[in-house]
Amino acid sequence: MVTGSWFYWALASAFFAALTAVFAKVGLQGIDSDFATFIRTLVIIAALALFLTYTGKWQGVEGFSGKNWAFLILSGLATGASWLAYFKALQLGEASKVAPVDKFSIVLVTMMAVLFLKERPSVQEWLGIGLITAGVLVLAFKK
Repeated sequence: MVTGSWFYWALASAFFAALTAVFAKVGLQGIDSDFATFIRTLVIIAALALFLTYTGKWQGVEGFSGKNWAFLILSGLATGASWLAYFKALQLGEASKVAPVDKFSIVLVTMMAVLFLKERPSVQEWLGIGLITAGVLVLAFKK
């Protein structure tokens, strides 16, 4: 049984990620994927600024540590690289093939979490990761 609100937020994330793939595939027709990523980023910045204003969640950064800054910057760079690669892949390939390969990140996150964050998935979780890996391979390399 799933407990905790994290699951519902994760489902929402999956739903919006699916919309991202479909909307982007249509929106990329006839334009450069890198420039499209730039437009997408501007929309995200504007939407987040409105959201933070509406919810009153703006905060000062003076309390951020060097570690906070370093890892948020690294995360931002990784996100940007991921978006650029994802939009290029969507421009060149079918969304139904690109999205499953992109979701291989689930497997990579688990491996990195084990190595760097010292997380210890259960046998059931490893089984799920194995099934995701198999599913990615089946979906990505269909004829």
